[in-house]
Amino acid sequence: MKITVLSGSTIGSKTRTAMTYVRSFIEKNYPDEEVTLLDLADFDLVFSDGRDFREYKGDTKIVTETLMASDVILVGTPIFQASIPGSLKNVFDLLPQDGLRDKVAGILVTAGSAKHYLIAETQLKPILSYMKAQIVQTYTFMEERDFYRKEIVNEDALFRIERLIEDTMVLVETYQKAKAAKEAQYGF
Repeated sequence: MKITVLSGSTIGSKTRTAMTYVRSFIEKNYPDEEVTLLDLADFDLVFSDGRDFREYKGDTKIVTETLMASDVILVGTPIFQASIPGSLKNVFDLLPQDGLRDKVAGILVTAGSAKHYLIAETQLKPILSYMKAQIVQTYTFMEERDFYRKEIVNEDALFRIERLIEDTMVLVETYQKAKAAKEAQYGF
């Protein structure tokens, strides 16, 4: 199974720190899975212009094709100005309308304030749903106080990340079994 861990911002360190932990936890606890960390800070993406994702070149092609080939996408996003970053929205705009069909998506949010807790519910989940992802209903929300010097210092935050990963893996396994059973009904 291909798992992509997407750090959805070109600036800041908290989301990258959390998503690096996500990748490490998956590699340690699910060693048979193929895990890729895509940190948007490491890529130079063009703005979406409506082309098919396969027509883009360079970093944009790498990011879009990696996401399209994934079975699981764990989306990490900071909250800026009470919204997801434009860089993350651009990634979704680069993909086809139903580009996340048959993919399981988990969400991890980092924010400077607890006031931004519902941004994932009001902005990110609707986008993922529109693109046909199977969404892990609970998500991990982390605040400024959970980090110190580019490390996660809150044990409860680490537990919530681990639970998100475990819930994601259960959902993808369940979804794949249900999908295989449905396809077996066709008999060809």
